[in-house]
Amino acid sequence: MEDCCFSIIFKSRRKNLDLIASSKEEAKQWVKGLEKVMNSTSHLNRQQNSEHWIYSCIRKADKNADNKMSLKELKYFLQQINIEVDDIYAEKLFRECDTSNSGTLEGAEIKHFYDLLTHRKEIDVIYGKYAHTNGQMSSADLLNFLQNEQREPVSMDYAQKLINKYEVDDTAKQKQHMTKDGFLMYLNQEEGDIFNPKHKAVYQDMRQPLNHYFISSSHNTYLMDDQLKGPSSTEAYINALIKGCRCVELDCWDGANGEPVIYHGHTLTSKVLFKDVIKAIKEYAFKTSQYPVILSLENHCTLEQQQVMAHHLTSILGNALLTQPLGNHMPTTFPGPEELKGRILIKGKRLNKLDAAFNNNTTEDMDSVSEEDEAAELKENEQKAKDKKSKIKLAKELSDLVIYCKSVHFSSFEHSRDNQNFYEMASFKESKAMNLAENSGTAFIHHNMDKLSRIYPAGSRTDSSNYNPVPLWNAGCQIVALNFQTLCKEMDMNQGRFLPNGRCGYVLKPEFQRDPASQFDPKNLSAGPWLQKKTVHIMIISAQQLPKLSKDKPKSIVDPQVQVEIYGVPVDNNTKLTHHIENNGFNPMWNTNFQFTVHVPELALVRFVVEDFDAASYNDFIGQYTVPLTSMQNGYRHVPLLTKRGDVIPSAGLFVHIMVLDA
Repeated sequence: MEDCCFSIIFKSRRKNLDLIASSKEEAKQWVKGLEKVMNSTSHLNRQQNSEHWIYSCIRKADKNADNKMSLKELKYFLQQINIEVDDIYAEKLFRECDTSNSGTLEGAEIKHFYDLLTHRKEIDVIYGKYAHTNGQMSSADLLNFLQNEQREPVSMDYAQKLINKYEVDDTAKQKQHMTKDGFLMYLNQEEGDIFNPKHKAVYQDMRQPLNHYFISSSHNTYLMDDQLKGPSSTEAYINALIKGCRCVELDCWDGANGEPVIYHGHTLTSKVLFKDVIKAIKEYAFKTSQYPVILSLENHCTLEQQQVMAHHLTSILGNALLTQPLGNHMPTTFPGPEELKGRILIKGKRLNKLDAAFNNNTTEDMDSVSEEDEAAELKENEQKAKDKKSKIKLAKELSDLVIYCKSVHFSSFEHSRDNQNFYEMASFKESKAMNLAENSGTAFIHHNMDKLSRIYPAGSRTDSSNYNPVPLWNAGCQIVALNFQTLCKEMDMNQGRFLPNGRCGYVLKPEFQRDPASQFDPKNLSAGPWLQKKTVHIMIISAQQLPKLSKDKPKSIVDPQVQVEIYGVPVDNNTKLTHHIENNGFNPMWNTNFQFTVHVPELALVRFVVEDFDAASYNDFIGQYTVPLTSMQNGYRHVPLLTKRGDVIPSAGLFVHIMVLDA
């Protein structure tokens, strides 16, 4: 009864709510209604989010639901919004707003109280500095602010557009003036965001060969949890694809009734049918991004079940599955993401060279191949029989589906250069890849100029933890596969790396990682186009409406502090920390200046982390935001904050001042 069923997937908890309606029409109404609610809430701007949050806290505090606030309710409300004030201050605020002397606040008095509470001194100072026209900002004042403070090369026309878009006072708008309210409105919109709005859509050249891009990639995609006994699920594939992941992994084993299954072999992880996974991929592959998806097959199946796999791939994926090289001639290089839009590529073993696809070469020169590196490594760990590479029989039907991503074993960079075609790619265990990146950085970068490399976490990471992807991106590796199911700093970096370019899962590598003449070495920097030394000034000014962490301790208030981290080539890695502010998650102010030197800005990521300081134990995580240095805007900017799961915390944010200057 599929037509009657629908599921609600909650962001903050793991369990779904699966529902069944009494008819197809009723299910449709529910889905339509829920989508409308979701759509409305996801399109609220920062200002609306903030008001929505405060309003819901006021409703919660209004215990007797009389639409009035007593002093006691007001104190409870202040706790709710994460601000601790002493009783004398709370009473003073209350008396100031209770103009009717009724002993409660209602209507306009609550509005006045809200205005006093959300008043931001730091905005007064900035606005006052530029509002030179009868206490307001004229369009010329605003242009002065945009050009000198925000460092935006914009015209008077742009300044006037902002006034028309965000000014709330009609009289001021007619004079082409911006009031303080309009100015705050502008700062709270995408134009005032730290992330450059020009990088929100796909803006890079998408016609370069596939190996010229970093590709968002997942490892053991089927797992929802750890690698020993966690559940496997099609939902894990859906989650990864919706997050823009473009390379997913399928561990295939023989299953019952002739149907192959996917799970983490030799462990207690649950099994999921191969065909169900392919159906889920078919449905969700291109919801977030139109660019190609790579299915990385780790094949442990017998010939019969491999033939079943090939049948499911061709019958379920249909035209989306790439079964022939593009064009009429044997290619010498990869097509680009643009040419492969909407296509699904298979990565796996192939019995023969790709030329066979053009020569109708039916004479197979072998019927068995060495096992995938990752699978072989698992076996080696069990058997400790490292001397003999295990062989597996490979079905021709499955072999023929491997076009641009043929798995081969890696011996050395010289061997690959002399003996391997562009479409023959190796997988590296993290330790081997890190070693190569550390000791042969330039050779690795050149290897990745005409081939693809996939990196995967070590088998010893049974808790599904992740390695640091940055050194591997520095070495030009494209498919740096991480455990998407694990919420951690490394996944934050991955989300930050793929934030620009429309979150499409493909980010063009810098020119110096694509140019055959390049001598770039991340570890030993020499002069070259990569060296664009910058001085990065970051002032952490304030934060707004940080969430309470402890639901079970309603009286606990956070003591926030901010950490700024830079990740890039080794010489650029750096971390700086503000002091903590006691008992104020609502509007803490730091006004702390940091200065960083960045030598290779094109590879640098900046991560802002807000934590609840604790002298006795570990600090608790409140929120973070990671952005490539080259996608940051200068000037006064708001920084959104994301949860561990990578979702935006609707009302919270940091307010910072950024200045990136040539050193």
